[in-house]
Amino acid sequence: MSEINEAENYGRAKISDVREWAEAKKDTPESLEIAGRILDDVIRGEDVFKAIRNHPIPRRGHISKSTLIKVYRARVAAGKMAEDAGLFAKLRMKPTRTLSGVTTVTVLTKPFPCPGECIFCPNDSRMPKSYLPDEPGAARAYQNEFDPFRQVQSRILAYEAVGHPTDKIELLVLGGSWTSYAPEYREWFIRRCFDALNGIGGSDGGAESDSLEAAQRRNESASHRNVGLVVETRPDELNSDTLKELRRLGVTKIQLGIQSLDDRLLTLNRRGHSVQEALNAVALCRAAGFKIVLHWMPNLLGATPESDREDFARLWSADRGGLGFCPDEIKIYPTQLVENADLYREWVEGRYRPYDTETLIELIAAIKPTIPPYCRVNRVIRDIPSHHVVAGNTRTSLRMDIQKRVRENGQRCGCIRCREVKGEAVARERLTLVDTVYEAVHAEEHFLQFVTADDKLAGYLRLSLAKPNRPDTGIEELSGASIIREIHIYGQSLAVGEEAEGAAQHIGLGRFLIERAVEITRENGLEKIAVIAAVGTRGYYRKRGFNQGQYYMIRNVSSK
Repeated sequence: MSEINEAENYGRAKISDVREWAEAKKDTPESLEIAGRILDDVIRGEDVFKAIRNHPIPRRGHISKSTLIKVYRARVAAGKMAEDAGLFAKLRMKPTRTLSGVTTVTVLTKPFPCPGECIFCPNDSRMPKSYLPDEPGAARAYQNEFDPFRQVQSRILAYEAVGHPTDKIELLVLGGSWTSYAPEYREWFIRRCFDALNGIGGSDGGAESDSLEAAQRRNESASHRNVGLVVETRPDELNSDTLKELRRLGVTKIQLGIQSLDDRLLTLNRRGHSVQEALNAVALCRAAGFKIVLHWMPNLLGATPESDREDFARLWSADRGGLGFCPDEIKIYPTQLVENADLYREWVEGRYRPYDTETLIELIAAIKPTIPPYCRVNRVIRDIPSHHVVAGNTRTSLRMDIQKRVRENGQRCGCIRCREVKGEAVARERLTLVDTVYEAVHAEEHFLQFVTADDKLAGYLRLSLAKPNRPDTGIEELSGASIIREIHIYGQSLAVGEEAEGAAQHIGLGRFLIERAVEITRENGLEKIAVIAAVGTRGYYRKRGFNQGQYYMIRNVSSK
């Protein structure tokens, strides 16, 4: 079992004993000796997991991969063996966690009420609204008393223990409606996250930063640079002033729970906003350059599999019969019935029926191939532990079942996640640049993508050109500008300046994509190009002709 997730899974059984778990996992002379025997077996060609199973720790389970890596590093440092990149790759745990090019660190805000009254949301006083204390990630937050510094620090240490690079960090801030927390708390929370990335302000790291701006400046050259900052909130919580504050904090991506594109269902489920309000919020976020992640929920009260299929089609552009939401990423969260949600009473009284597993697989397998190539499917189900689910599907590993069904149906999914090049070797001369243009609400989007001969995705850039009726962000520096909303290069995350044979990262794809975006901007008669740069990427963009503005980095393109 993954060391990174083991504490979280342990928390499902008894969250109050997380500290007991941590104590039990400490390495002992006995465990280090067993790890040495396992390492010897792996060196002789044994499969890592088989070797681990063959050498259990009496009365304590099995050796973690972090312990194996510790023994490997100790032998190399002592001169008992030479460094072996191939062996290290075998020992590294879950390389897929960093195959998207960055390392994600998830933190939760403190327990706090949400302005919404949704009937499907779990409600536990120990957690932020809609979260349960034994969901993956929540146990770690609970163990660290929701302290942002400790959450970030512990996660980075866990990644480093198992050999993952941690120099490029995407911070994912969860906890319900970020914008409903007090402004002072929001700024303190982000500042302390940056302090953890910067390695200061802890029990042994000196004084904490005296301001958010100071923490951000330090992070531009820190060993753990922030390359993305994500928060989640509700559509009806956003306005131009809110977006300015989010940019000041360094936010680059916003997760919005829209749940449905049917006003009748939104009312039945007491969501508290309309479809038009959600569409307005998405248009405003796009006009301000944010990456947009939407949460969509099939099987709400009043929905059917047929109505869900129709609802999903409304997400996309008008030429597909949609409304123009066109999310960059989507999380599909089928409604899960839990006892501490108001929906439970609807079920007890016979007014609600959860879909079974087969119905969900059939539904999602039918809609997944319709997803356009510019969107990434992050989730196909929420990871609520099955013992909380009262009725309906209890499988949290539906993705493999859905992919199998898609293949059985003779189809394929063309979303970003299904096309990522991951750890495959790539050669620049064998990549093709494709410009996928689509119409989102009040914007013309260019999805510039480098693809292999078999349509694997090596990297992409999102460029947004505003239409005359786009929402007013109130941000002067965006006037007359196109906006680079995201640049992402795939492959195993490499340290800054590091290269690897055939790796997509650090072979100039990002630089080429920027120059093509500049050309498109100039061709459309615009004077400048803005980029919604994360704090830790500012240096990268400075080297490519961008200058720091108030909220964005700007490059003049009016002449060559």
